[in-house]
This record gives sequence, structure tokens and C-alpha cells, in this order.
Amino acid sequence: MPGRIVEFNKRNAMNYTISGNIVDVVKGEIFEGKLTIENGKIASITRCTVSDNNYIIPGLVDAHVHIESSMLIPSEFARLASVHGTVATISDPHEIANVCGIEGVDYMIKNGNKVPFHFHFGAPSCVPATGFETAGATLGPAEIEQLLSRSDVHYLAEMMNYPGVLFEDQMVMEKLAIAKRLGKPIDGHAPGLTGQQAIDYINAGISTDHECFTYNEAKFKLENGMKILIREGSAAKNFEALIDLIDEYPAHIMFCSDDKHPDDLVRGHINLLIKRALAKGKDFIQVLRATTLNPVNHYKMTNGLLQVGDSADFAIIDNPQSFNVQATYVSGEKVAEKGKSLIESISEKTINHFNCQPIKLEELKLTLDAGQHRAIEVIDQQIVTDEFKFEHNGGEFNSSTEKDLLKIVVYNRYQPAKAAIALVHNTGLQKGAIASTVAHDSHNIIAIGTNDADLLKAINAMVQSEGGVCAVLG
Repeated sequence: MPGRIVEFNKRNAMNYTISGNIVDVVKGEIFEGKLTIENGKIASITRCTVSDNNYIIPGLVDAHVHIESSMLIPSEFARLASVHGTVATISDPHEIANVCGIEGVDYMIKNGNKVPFHFHFGAPSCVPATGFETAGATLGPAEIEQLLSRSDVHYLAEMMNYPGVLFEDQMVMEKLAIAKRLGKPIDGHAPGLTGQQAIDYINAGISTDHECFTYNEAKFKLENGMKILIREGSAAKNFEALIDLIDEYPAHIMFCSDDKHPDDLVRGHINLLIKRALAKGKDFIQVLRATTLNPVNHYKMTNGLLQVGDSADFAIIDNPQSFNVQATYVSGEKVAEKGKSLIESISEKTINHFNCQPIKLEELKLTLDAGQHRAIEVIDQQIVTDEFKFEHNGGEFNSSTEKDLLKIVVYNRYQPAKAAIALVHNTGLQKGAIASTVAHDSHNIIAIGTNDADLLKAINAMVQSEGGVCAVLG
């Protein structure tokens, strides 16, 4: 028998009761009972025998995500994510800040506030992310203090510049000091960093990392006081390598997607990681804590945990074995049911920063000296890359699908500039060209092509549309 979900009238202060098997992740128990919701909060919890066999769980949290990677504005992201039981995110507006600066952060917060969903935005710590590429904005210590002083900015987002931490770069250290003084958590980003350097990075006040891609790296960081976010997104997939850490360090594990493309978000969100963890025999309460209690406590989030007085943020699932989400509630309001979003779509003009002209075919020519050269080697399902060395006889280079060695072009979106051309190996691309401005971290045009003619068309399609994603074949 499906769980009984009592309807309510939004204009009647959203007062109602709902019953089932209540999952208390704080006390670590499951019991039959009913919740009384008044004015968007849990007014009371009554233990009693009920006829409903559904399970009521705290709403799920994505502990680290760039909403921009979904290519949706926050309000639309909420519409998709809530269908899967998600009620809140720890959102790093790093991508839009690298394009539009503080204006971009403001845009995300204001749009997110228009829908029933708990977006917890941070202050992007690395804008620009690197001095080797041109971004659209700069956020120095003054801008970081301006953001972190706000009540609607909850943490200092991932400190990607770990060399700057290790070598005590003045600007980096100022940003860390501001976050500590204001009592805001500091997120990390240090793929592959272990040993004394990792310890020094942690001791600088950085409390999390979502970039671990090996078990030993994550375990080392856990042993030295860091919390690990197990990431399974559209590009980087680390779940299989890291999930067993939840057995030994359950209070220090969280789940996140980091980058979730829209087609993947339609299929599922954090609920899919829960299903996979449960299929591996992981403890139901500990898995739920990784997606509810742990991030809520660490980031001091505003969404509730099914406790009296909490915001009424919860999901109804059929049972812990299949974990099928039947409905989702945010602040007492039902926002999704039976795979359909109940959040109204918002039509809103987006912001952009785009100023470049079409490229010419001759600008894509690449001449190499005779001898050994290096190419970027793509690693499947990872965002880290490797080095590939190859020999060239000298003269003009043309992409080769036989050798899987293609041209990769970065073209400045912010100001007129010469295209940067390099080589990439192991993409698997056999025909045509692809291009995107969803290109972390500076979001210039990045294109890969099997031939210059299609490469030219792909880049100029991005110029004409002022951003996006495209594929070209002839």
C-alpha cells in the first residue's frame, strides 16, 4: 500500500499531518509515527502505530555542486533535483563568478530564492582560477570579505590554488583568514595531494576535499582530520574507489555530484548514489547521514533533519531496499510527486559576458619542429589528465584519428586574442568537431576537431550564439 500523503492548502498556512516509518538520522533509529507540520516547520513527532508502510526521510543534500554545470538557472535545477528527493545543495558559484564576478553570484542567489529549495551558496575563492588563462572577473580579498560577510553566503568555496596555500601566497592566506574570522567553513580542492603537503594544506584551515580519486589518498586525508566528499558526477566518477571509506569513517563522509549535466540530472541525483551504496550492503542510516546529517552539521545548513522545530524538508520513499522517491517536501510544501516536479518554472533573463569575433581558418594552423612533442592525455571518467609524448617529422600538424591525436583550441571569449592551440590524445573522437563554453574554469571557448574545417565551424558557432555546446559534422 503506498504511503498516505495528506494534501494541504498553501493559503492555509501549510498545516497537515503525514504518517509512515520515520527515519531519525540524528538518533539513528526508525520508528512508526506521524509528523505534524505547521507553517512550514515540524511542530510535533508522535510515535504511534500507523497503517502506512512508506518511509519518511530527511531531504537529501548535494554537498558540493556547481549549478552552472547543469546548464540550468538555480530555479530550474531545483525543479529537476527535487524529483529525486534533493532539497538542498552546497553550491559553489565558481563558474559564473569566473565569467561575471559578484554580479554572477548575486544572480544565482536571487534566482534560487524564488523557489522552494535550500541553496547554500559560497564565496568563490579562486577567481580567476589560474593565471595561465583569461577569466572574466577577479575576486580579491576585499570581494571575498564582502561576500562572506553576508548571511546568504555560507562558506569559502573550494580553494583550488593549493600551491598558493602551501607557499603561503599573500592573497590566498588573506582569503583563508577572512573565512576563519567570520566563522565560515573552507572547502578544499587538492587532487592527488598527500603526505606532509596535504597535512600543511589541512592545517591551513581547509576542512573538505571532493577531488580524491584513490582510496589511499582519501584515507590519508581522513586520518588527518579532513572530511571527504565522495563525488560521482557527469565527468568525474570516484564512487567505486571511495565508497568503502564509509564503513570506517561514517561521520566524515558526504556525497556530492560536483558537475551534473542536465540529461544526467533528469535520470537521477544523490538518490542514485544512495541506491548504489545500499546495493553494496552499506548501512542504511550511515548512508543517509552522509547525504543529510553530515553536510547539514558541517555547513550549518538551514534545511531540516526531521526534528521538532526543524524546517519541514523531507522525502517519502517506498522502502530502504529499492529507495524509490515518491514525493519531496521543502519547508512543508510538496515540490515533487511521482517523478514530476511541482515547482513552477520561472522565465528569467540570464546574464553573460561575451566579446569576441569569428576566427579565421588560417588561425588554426599549427607548425611543429621535428622531434618529440607533448599532448594532453585524457583519462576516461576523470577530470585529471596525463601527458602523452609523440614524434613529429616537422612542418604543419594535421589532426589524426588513426593516432587519436587531435587539435584542441582555446579561444578567448572576453576580448580579442590569438587562439591557443595544443594537442590532445585519447578523446576517441572519429569525425567532426565539438566545442563548448561550459569549460571549467574560465569558460572560454574550448574546441576539439578531427579536421580544421569542422573545428572552425564549431568555434564560430560558439561565437555566434555567445556560448553553449555544439557538435559539427560537415
